Amino acid sequence: MSWGLLPQDVIEQLRKREWDHAANLRKRLLGERALPIRIGLKPPAGSEALADLQHFQSWIDAWRQWPAQAQLNYEQRNYRQIGRHTVPITITMASIEELALCLGAHAVARQQHWTCRMAPVLEIDKTLYPVLVRNLASVESLSCADAQLLARALEQLRPQMGRGLYLRALPIKRVDTKFVELHQQLLADLLDQQNNGAVSAAGGLRAWLGCCEHPRDWLHVRPLCPLTTARLAGLAILRLPSEVLLQTPLPAERILIIENVQSGLALPPLADTIAVFGGGNNLRWTQTPWLSEKRVAYWGDIDTWGLKFLSDARQRVATLDALMMDRATLDQFADRAVIEASPYSEEPTALRSEERALYHYLRDGCDGARRLEQERLDADYISKQVRAWAHCRDD
Repeated sequence: MSWGLLPQDVIEQLRKREWDHAANLRKRLLGERALPIRIGLKPPAGSEALADLQHFQSWIDAWRQWPAQAQLNYEQRNYRQIGRHTVPITITMASIEELALCLGAHAVARQQHWTCRMAPVLEIDKTLYPVLVRNLASVESLSCADAQLLARALEQLRPQMGRGLYLRALPIKRVDTKFVELHQQLLADLLDQQNNGAVSAAGGLRAWLGCCEHPRDWLHVRPLCPLTTARLAGLAILRLPSEVLLQTPLPAERILIIENVQSGLALPPLADTIAVFGGGNNLRWTQTPWLSEKRVAYWGDIDTWGLKFLSDARQRVATLDALMMDRATLDQFADRAVIEASPYSEEPTALRSEERALYHYLRDGCDGARRLEQERLDADYISKQVRAWAHCRDD
């Protein structure tokens, strides 16, 4: 029907365009789309009403039963052959509350929910209302208890109060620091408003608070002889973030970089050697200057990605050796190789000639891209190869 919007049509239109449309709802709440909301009800022309008198009367009756008659604008129209009728022309929603009531109990409950969650913060600072609206999804995800925590945290957080501390160690009261970590973007936006953009200018909440960056890019460190174990306070294995290795030289003449965790655990004893493993493609730490003073080797999977990681490591440590990443190793354990699902396609820039030939064979070989995981090599073969590397300059 091209004319005569019924109440259920209007409700569906409002729900779709105003309530379930997150951006439009935020704009209404912020006044960026002005209230009231006005919808034309498409009253019929005379010929249209005459063509379907039953629908015409049903349409008028439906709107006469609308519970909030003050929202309707009626107009008297004189229709030829069917006489004078008072017909609904438009419906107007003057506020978000009226819109919610129109849409039903679920919408009313939602509007009350976000109002309740915003209240503790607005009691502190009413100017934060636009920030809360822009973060409406986050606000709606809060429980009542969380809303109180948000307000308490907001009152306590100050610039540089966490200097030298991790975020979880912030000296705040009656607020768990996990809550701060989980809701740091919402807190950052609120504090940014209160502090004239200082949080954004600092680079985010952690930087504004002066907190240390959360440890990341974890690596396993394992000394491979009693001497290096003693130098590491007697610890047989450690787990450290990359940042530590960027700043702290490891106390061994030789450093073995291993792609995967299990292969790092499989290494035999080696004099004056420390293994760093389990980082996968996390090789950022290898740019540290102290590595250039060590003998360094890299051992990863024999596949296109493994050779790419080898190339990345050698770009930072030019003298780095590759262990068990050659055609002879691949051929010896060929029956354990599998198809590489998503080969790396670009040309690694720091491979040596034999390694580059192996890369092209793996990527373009007639039998498909092949992959030999480092874990699939025999234990005695691994032991022989790493010991040969360790002793090749000692003889």
